[in-house]
Amino acid sequence: MIKSDTLSFITDVAQNNNREWFAEHKARYETAKADVLAFVDQLIPQLAAADPEFSVDTQAKKCLLRIYRDVRFSKNKDPYKNNYGIYFAVKGKNVNEPGYYLHIQPGGCFFAAGVWMPEAADLKKIREEIDYNTSEFLDIINAKKFKDLFQLSKEDTLKNAPKGYETDHPHIELLKLKSFIATFPIKDEEFLKPGIVDKLKTAFEAVYPFIVFLRNAVAE
Repeated sequence: MIKSDTLSFITDVAQNNNREWFAEHKARYETAKADVLAFVDQLIPQLAAADPEFSVDTQAKKCLLRIYRDVRFSKNKDPYKNNYGIYFAVKGKNVNEPGYYLHIQPGGCFFAAGVWMPEAADLKKIREEIDYNTSEFLDIINAKKFKDLFQLSKEDTLKNAPKGYETDHPHIELLKLKSFIATFPIKDEEFLKPGIVDKLKTAFEAVYPFIVFLRNAVAE
């Protein structure tokens, strides 16, 4: 669990997104960051137990994304993010591989797993794997444990059928996806209760077969 002030701090950052305010409240930031890192430390062994490829020795600081935004190529010049982003990946947070992401933002918290906007070669492999092993993929995303928590995101989708597939393919909507992400919304108050660790442990276990399918696809 995390402390209520940790959520309050990130809310205040969103409302006062400037360097002067942040500098004045740097001590609060350090306290909130330490609280999130302690929470990540609780989650790492749970994820490692669910996913053998994820090391139990992973350092929490390697999972927590920076609060500082890269504004060089963005129209939004706010210097700070309005969330705590936590990315759990086997090869590290700078590698776009199937992995796990926890987003803590008051009013918009969620857990997600999968691969976001993979490279063209990997995207092609995933589509081929779904086409060749459709029943296996459907079994995974229709499993009760998965469906009780997760939905397959449809945000990144082609308008037309991808090259090599007919528009009347029985699973064309899956093949049109450009990202393969399973999402699980979480209420803010859940993070303030001890049960959040068990809730996320259940989520890790439920989404693991989905991650394995994607890993196997891009590894071929």
